[in-house]
Amino acid sequence: MTQKQKTIIITGGSQGIGSALVRTFLDKDYNVVATSRNITKSKELPASPRLALVDGDIGLFDTAVNVTETALQKFGSIDALVNNAGVFFTKPFIEYTAEDLKRLVSTNLEGFAYITQLAIKQMLAQKTGGSVVSITAALADNPISGVNASIPMMTKGGIGAITISLAIEYAKDGIRVNAVAPGMVDTPMHKMDPKEILKSLSPMGSISTVQEIVDAVVYLTEAPHVTGEVIHVDGGAHVGRW
Repeated sequence: MTQKQKTIIITGGSQGIGSALVRTFLDKDYNVVATSRNITKSKELPASPRLALVDGDIGLFDTAVNVTETALQKFGSIDALVNNAGVFFTKPFIEYTAEDLKRLVSTNLEGFAYITQLAIKQMLAQKTGGSVVSITAALADNPISGVNASIPMMTKGGIGAITISLAIEYAKDGIRVNAVAPGMVDTPMHKMDPKEILKSLSPMGSISTVQEIVDAVVYLTEAPHVTGEVIHVDGGAHVGRW
């Protein structure tokens, strides 16, 4: 490891956007610590001496501790974090159960808070700045009739709110905090959904690729003067009615 190599933590890294992020940052010569519940069993990740895998529920504080300690023990620093882990499902508002709420809060909010606290604490100790990028959702800004995601969007909207708050709180420390808000993305989660219906959910009539989301995350991770920004990659869906 050289001093120029940076270490990035990626949550929800076992498949889809997460595994693409892991591969991309490895290609960009980062050390990567990736986590998900069963990430050591993932077949989508390459073997690399610059990649550490940590199994665990990101909604648990102990998992966050294990991930950050792994980063420090193996690579010696934490320079960037991508909060990619998330839970999303739709149903009418009155049908969301207490268990649904607990699941969404655990992954989408606690899963953000614990790991981000520990990462920023280490960045402050290093005194070399850092980057936090989180995945939110375009639906949090512009609900679509028929896509009933009120409770998930309550949590994703919270990530958008804390992103701009933390950007101000840590700006003078050189720690940048940003987010990407995807619309419909061509991931395994939507493999059974009719493509024409998915395309209709944006004014451009198209579905984002995983790589487009990855590219937005990479930009925010490496853009030295961008903080407090939420980049929408949604074909214009957040703009309004179409």
